[in-house]
Amino acid sequence: MTDSVQSVDRLTARREAIADLGDALRELIEHATATEAPAEELIRAAELVRQAAAPLGERIRDRSQLAAADDLLGGVRMYNPVIGSGSAIAPPVRIEAAGGVATGACTLGLAYEGPPMYAHGGVSAMLLDQMLGHAVTTSGNPGMTVRLDTSYRRPVPLHTPLRLTAEVTQVDGRRVTAIGAIATAETPDDALVTATGLFVALRADQAQRLFGPVMRNRRPA
Repeated sequence: MTDSVQSVDRLTARREAIADLGDALRELIEHATATEAPAEELIRAAELVRQAAAPLGERIRDRSQLAAADDLLGGVRMYNPVIGSGSAIAPPVRIEAAGGVATGACTLGLAYEGPPMYAHGGVSAMLLDQMLGHAVTTSGNPGMTVRLDTSYRRPVPLHTPLRLTAEVTQVDGRRVTAIGAIATAETPDDALVTATGLFVALRADQAQRLFGPVMRNRRPA
C-alpha cells in the first residue's frame, strides 16, 4: 500500500471517529438538557464526563491551527457549529447546494430552546447565515458575511423536521446578496424566519491577514 493511500485511509478513519464522537456528544447534550434525573445522578454523570474529557485535552490545537481532519479549500469543516459532524453543538444541518441555490434539512432538539417549545432566535440566524454562505459559495462568488437582516415571522418549533433554503439574488462585483428562509418540512412554503445577507469577497491581502497563520500551520492527519 502506498503512502498516499495510507494517508487517505488514516484521514477517513479519523473523520469517521470524529463523527462518531460528535454523535455521542450530541446525544449527551440532548439528554443533559432534557433530563429530570435527581441531583446525585447529575453529579455522578458530571464526574464521568470529566474523566472522558481529560485525555482528549492532552493534545489540542489553538485557534491558528486548522483541524487535521479539515480540508479548508475542499469545504470539509468537521467542527463547524452548523454542519460539522464532529461538533457537539451542530444539529447538524444536511445541505445540498449548487449554482447559487442551497437546500437544507435538520431537526432542533431541546439544546436549542429559547422560548419554551421553540428555537432560540440566534440559532435561526446562525442556520440562515450558514445556508446563505453555501448559496453564495456555489454561485462562484465566495465571500464573508458583512450584513445579515433577519425577520422572525413565527417561532421555529423544536423536535420538528425543518427545511432551509437559500439563493443568490444579486452579484455586484465583490458584493453578493442572497436570501433564505426556514420553514417546517411539512409546510415548506410557509416561512417562519427569513433573512437577507450581504457577502463580500476578500482581496488577497485581506485573506492573508485573516487566515495566513492557519494556512501556515496546517498539520497532517
